[in-house]
Amino acid sequence: RGGERGGELRAGGVGVGVGPGAELWVSGLVLVYVLGVRGLVQVSLQQLLLSNSDNDNSSHFSAGRAREHLQHITELGPRPSGSPANEILTVNYLLEQVQKMKEGGGAAHQITVDVQRPTGSFSIDFLGGFGSYYDNISNVVVKLEPKHGAKHAVLANCHFDSVANSPGASDDAVSCAVMLEVLNSLSHLSTPLHHAVIFLFNGAEENVLQASHGFITQHPWAKLIRAFINLEAAGVGGKELVFQTGPENPWLVQAYVRAAKHPFASVVGQEIFQSGVIPADTDFRIYRDFGNIPGIDLAFIENGYIYHTKYDTADRISLDSIQRAGDNILAVLQYLATSVELADSKAYRHGTMVFFDVLGLFVVAYPARIGAIINYLVAAAAIVYLAKKFSVSKGLGCNYLKDLLYAIGITVICWFTIFFTILIVAVFVSLIGQSMSWYTHFYVSIVFYGSIALIKLILIHTLAKNLFYGRVNLLLLA
Repeated sequence: RGGERGGELRAGGVGVGVGPGAELWVSGLVLVYVLGVRGLVQVSLQQLLLSNSDNDNSSHFSAGRAREHLQHITELGPRPSGSPANEILTVNYLLEQVQKMKEGGGAAHQITVDVQRPTGSFSIDFLGGFGSYYDNISNVVVKLEPKHGAKHAVLANCHFDSVANSPGASDDAVSCAVMLEVLNSLSHLSTPLHHAVIFLFNGAEENVLQASHGFITQHPWAKLIRAFINLEAAGVGGKELVFQTGPENPWLVQAYVRAAKHPFASVVGQEIFQSGVIPADTDFRIYRDFGNIPGIDLAFIENGYIYHTKYDTADRISLDSIQRAGDNILAVLQYLATSVELADSKAYRHGTMVFFDVLGLFVVAYPARIGAIINYLVAAAAIVYLAKKFSVSKGLGCNYLKDLLYAIGITVICWFTIFFTILIVAVFVSLIGQSMSWYTHFYVSIVFYGSIALIKLILIHTLAKNLFYGRVNLLLLA
């Protein structure tokens, strides 16, 4: 049975031919939609906020004050573990700043500082697995707590060492600067926190997570910690992304959702990072595996081509970027340090979360089991829909099944063809010595790979239309 409606030939209710005008209209609509979404995402990524650098209120985070710390630390030059810049100059600067906060802080809290120099060893299943030994490395540990003391604590972690060839502004001096200013803000609160906040400025992360191991396995304050926030970088500036949480303990994600002023989070980052595809790791792993403590891992990810290079300088990090990071960290730490869950975190530990932000405006978070139920319902609805299509009549059901299998086949062919074509282009680009030429400019990757993928996609679908749907049209006309 066939008929003509609006210029479209139909067989059993299935469209098999579309006029060129309609095709152009649909293509234009899809293009506008894709470009619109891409534009919104780009605006969201670039949308920071006006910095609060001139704020005189000491209990509020000031990017200006944090910027002064960042400038001073990076002016010391590269700070690899064991160097005078790391072991002496940076440690002395941190101690001087903490001492000023002790003398000028409010009456609601007390600050205790300790310089730890641990020695130890551990094995880690990373880059094929290896053992690591460290001796007399430096940790500056600061505990802020109510005057009457505290039995539980939340940890904020950063590292002040850098790779040998870089001033390490983003990795990780800016995090140290943010933590110093957060410490200053919390110390001036008039209302005491319920729990302690421990700030760990660790001096040996780059030589594979040694200082955090020394702290969590040897420091007496480690037994107080019930959760942690780790500040890291895989780029320079921009927004700090929550890319890893847990293990389990969904209340931590909920705490971030409720407290963060400028949320930016994605469970996709967690899935990719924990899959092992990215050959990197953070102190998050040490606290999780050796301390059995849940936490939140954040990192700056923009301008990754500058990361671990001599160009990772303080001037490349904007005040806006520092302000939004500080606002978020201050709010989340303050929330955790007054939460009921922190005192009895084991009671809230079960379950994992699916989470993502919507253009940086708010975060959607729900239990993974709810996500599984949604996925099963969608799959069941698809099966019911297909079964209904197949049961119309024997002849039309068979035709629909053939069309469906043909469409799936075309899609699979597109995937594999595009994959192997891009792989060939990538090999060619590598052979001419330009394998990372796209990294500094995102749109170069679109020229290199996106345009080729689009051409392949159009070619395959055009051939499919002419060879398959054209034949169906002729049969219907006959």
